[in-house]
Amino acid sequence: MTSAGPERLVAETPDTIGAYPRLTPAQLETLSRVGTTVPVSGDEVLVRAGESPVSFFVVLEGRLAVYEGEHVEIHGPGRFVGDIGLLEGQPTFTTIAAVERGMALEVPIEELEAIVTGDPLLGDVILRAYLIRRSMAIGFGAGLRVIGSPFSPETRQLLDFAARNRIPHRLLDVERDPGAESILRRMGLGVSDVPVVIVAGSRILRNPSVVEVARALGMRSTRPPTTSDVLVVGAGPAGLAATVYAASDGLSVVLADAVATGGQAALSARIENYLGFPSGISGAELAERATLQVSKFGATLFAPSTAQSLAAAAEGSLVVGFSDGTSASPRTVVIACGMTYNRLDVANLDRFEYTSVYHAATINEARECGGEPVVVVGGGNSAGQAAVFLGGTASHVHLVVRGADLSASMSRYLTVQVENHSRISVHLQTVLVDANGDGHLESVIVEHMPSGERREIATSHLFVFVGATPSTSWLGPDFERDDRGYLITGGRTTPAGSTRRSLETSMPGVFAVGDARSGSVKRISAAIGEGASVVRMVHDHLATGGSRG
Repeated sequence: MTSAGPERLVAETPDTIGAYPRLTPAQLETLSRVGTTVPVSGDEVLVRAGESPVSFFVVLEGRLAVYEGEHVEIHGPGRFVGDIGLLEGQPTFTTIAAVERGMALEVPIEELEAIVTGDPLLGDVILRAYLIRRSMAIGFGAGLRVIGSPFSPETRQLLDFAARNRIPHRLLDVERDPGAESILRRMGLGVSDVPVVIVAGSRILRNPSVVEVARALGMRSTRPPTTSDVLVVGAGPAGLAATVYAASDGLSVVLADAVATGGQAALSARIENYLGFPSGISGAELAERATLQVSKFGATLFAPSTAQSLAAAAEGSLVVGFSDGTSASPRTVVIACGMTYNRLDVANLDRFEYTSVYHAATINEARECGGEPVVVVGGGNSAGQAAVFLGGTASHVHLVVRGADLSASMSRYLTVQVENHSRISVHLQTVLVDANGDGHLESVIVEHMPSGERREIATSHLFVFVGATPSTSWLGPDFERDDRGYLITGGRTTPAGSTRRSLETSMPGVFAVGDARSGSVKRISAAIGEGASVVRMVHDHLATGGSRG
C-alpha cells in the first residue's frame, strides 16, 4: 500500500454524528479482557482491502488511517475501526494502516460478536457506529465498482442487489463516464464482459450473476443444509422473526431469500410508527440488527437463493427446490415471502422500467437522483415515506395520488409531513397516463381525472408505489389461496377431521406468516408477531409427528 504519510494526515476525522465515538476507560477495560495489546509501526498495514478481517482494532496510542480509494479517515486513541461487514463475514472495502508508531488493542471477531450481541451498552455503541459508517459509505459511493450501462437490465439487477443488501457501491456509467471506458480498455475487457464488478479494488467479475457477486462478498455459502427442523422462505420482518425465535428455541433453522434480508421494510428510509423507537428507525438498520440475531442464534442464512417449488414427498416429508438446482428436505416450512410491488400499466413506461423507474426510496436511489425533480406515484404510507425522504435531496417532489384525500390511505403523521413539506406538491385525483424520453425518461404526463386536464412534468426519475401482490406464484395447486392469491391458513377442517393450526396452510407442516397470508395485517409489528407465534405451532407439529390437533 502507498501510504499518504504522517506529514499529510494530521487532523483526526471529526465525530459529529456518532460514527467515530471514543470509547470510555470502562469500555476499553471490557475489551481488553478479550483482546491483546499489540505494537504497530509507522505505515504498518493491519488489514488490506479484499481481505476478510479476523480481528477488531482499537487505537490505544498513535493513529490509524482507513483508506477507501481517495477517501481517508484518521482515528486516534479510544477510536475503533471497521464497519458492519466485520460482523457479517464480508471482505472489507478498506485498507487499515498505522500512521505512526503506537499501540492497538486487537480483539478476535468471535469475541467482538459476543460483545455486540451480549453487552447492551458497549455492544450498542459499536453497532450504532458501524451502521452509521455503512450508511455514510453508501452515501459517498464506496465499496463495489459496477461498470456498465444504466440502460442494461443486467446492470440494473446488480445495482438493485447491492442496494437491497446494503452494500456500498458506485456505478461507472459506460454511456456517460469516459473514465469507465478507459478502465475497461486498461483491463483488456470488451463489450461482452459488461457489466463488470470490481470487488475491493482488485478482484474483477465479468458479467457476473448476483449469486457470483454474493459469493465474492462472502455472503452466500455453496448450498444450504439439506435437512433442518425449519426452512423459512423469505427474510422480511416475519421471516426474520420466525428464524430468530425458532433458532433461539434450539431448532435447526435455514433462512432463504431471493435477494436480501429485510424485505420491503428494509427499503423504508424511516419507520416512525414502530413501537419502542420514538425517533424512528430506518428499515436498513432494523434489517441489519435482525440479521445479526440470526447469526447469533446459529441459523443458516442462504441468500440470494430463490425457492421455486414446494411439494410433499413420501411419509409427509417436504421438498423445496431452488433456482440453482439445489433442494432441501426440512421437517417444516414457514412461508414468509411477502409481496411483489405492482407495476403501472402506462403507455411507453415499460421502455424505462430498468432505467428510470424505482420501487424503493433509499439513500442509493437518492444518490442516483441527486438534486433533480422526481415523481412519486401512490397514496399509501410507502409513497408518503418516499416523498418525504426524497424531499430532502430532490429539487422538487411531485406526489401523484389517485384518491381525493391523502388521509384515506396514509397515516396521519405522514399526511401532515407531506402537506407541510415545502418541496412536495400533491396532485390529488390524478393518474399517470404517458411517459416520454429518448433512451431514458425525460417527462411524464399526468391527468386530473375530474377535469380531464393533462400536464407534463419534467423528470428522469419515477417512483411507483401502487400496491403489491403476494409472492406465492411459485407454490403449486396444493395450496389454498383466496381470490387475490393470498395463502389461506387455519380455520378449516381437514378431510381427516382434524383442524389446521391458525397459521398452517392446506399442506401439513407448511405455515404462512406476514403479508403473503390471507387476512394478515400489513404492518411490520404484526408480521414480526406472526413470525414469533408460528414457532409454537412448529414445535407442536414436530412433537406430534405431523398430526394436527
